[in-house]
Amino acid sequence: MPRRPVEIAVVSDVHLGTYGSHAAELHDYLRRIQPKTLILNGDIIDIWQFSKSYWPNAHTKVLKQVLGLAAKNTQVYYLTGNHDEKLRKLERLSLGNLHIRNTLSLKLAGRCVWFFHGDVFDAVIKHSKWLARVGAVSYDGLIVLNAAINHLRGTFGYGKVSLSKRIKNNVKSAVSFINQFEIAAATLALTKGYDTIVCGHIHQPADHLVDVPDLGQIRYLNSGDWVENLTALEYDAGVWRLYRHLEQRPEDADATADTDDQEADSIELVDLTEKELFDNLLAELTA
Repeated sequence: MPRRPVEIAVVSDVHLGTYGSHAAELHDYLRRIQPKTLILNGDIIDIWQFSKSYWPNAHTKVLKQVLGLAAKNTQVYYLTGNHDEKLRKLERLSLGNLHIRNTLSLKLAGRCVWFFHGDVFDAVIKHSKWLARVGAVSYDGLIVLNAAINHLRGTFGYGKVSLSKRIKNNVKSAVSFINQFEIAAATLALTKGYDTIVCGHIHQPADHLVDVPDLGQIRYLNSGDWVENLTALEYDAGVWRLYRHLEQRPEDADATADTDDQEADSIELVDLTEKELFDNLLAELTA
C-alpha cells in the first residue's frame, strides 16, 4: 500500500494504556502516511494510568509503527505531556531519528512555529496534581460507560453519542477553560515572538486566530486527540490542515495488515510486570 507523503504530521493525546484510546484507528492512520517529520505532542503513553492488566496489541502496533517510521528516515519528536511527564527527565535525549523534547520550535515558510503540549497552562494540574489524576481516572471511566451506552444504542438502531463532548460543549466552566487556555498559550507565544502555536492537552481540535489585547494576533492550532475526535494536524506545501480520521478514512481501511502489523502481533505483554513492560518498550526503542 503506497503511503501518502506529508511534510509534518502532529498527533497528541493518544493515551495508550487506557480503555478510551483508539489505538487501532491511529495505527491505521500512521501506516498510510510517510511524514518527513512526526511530532507526538504529549500524552501518547498514559503513564498516570499505566497498568499491566490492560495493554492491547493495537497499542503495541502504534509504537511499532512510530519506530518503523523513524527507521525510514522520519524525524520523530516525542514532546512530553502531563500524562507522560516521567519522560521529561529524558529531555534532549535522541536515539537515531527519535528525539524526546519538552517543546519544539520550527521555522516554516518564514513563520516561527512553537509546538508544546500545553499542560503548563492548566492550573488544576499545576497546583493540584492529585485532583487532576482523579479527573483522569473519571474521564477514562466515562469513556468506558460511553462505549457501553453506544453499544446498547446500536442494538436498537440509534447513532452514537459522546457524553464527554456534550459535557465540554454545554458546561460553561469547560468552555471558559478552553478559552482561557487558548489566551494563555497565545499570550506567552506572542511575547516570545512566535507566529503560530501548536498544542494538545485539552482534546479540542482547532485552527483559528486568537487575539490578545496589546500583543496582537496569533494562529492557534490544536491536534485534538485519539480518544474522541481522532484528529491530527498535517502541514504540507506551506499549508496546515486538520485531519479527521472518521471523515477521511479510506474505504479499504480494514485491508490486511502489513508486515509491521504481523510483527507486532507476535509480542505478548499481558503477563509481564509493569517494570518488565517498560523495559520491553525501552528495548524496542533502542534496538
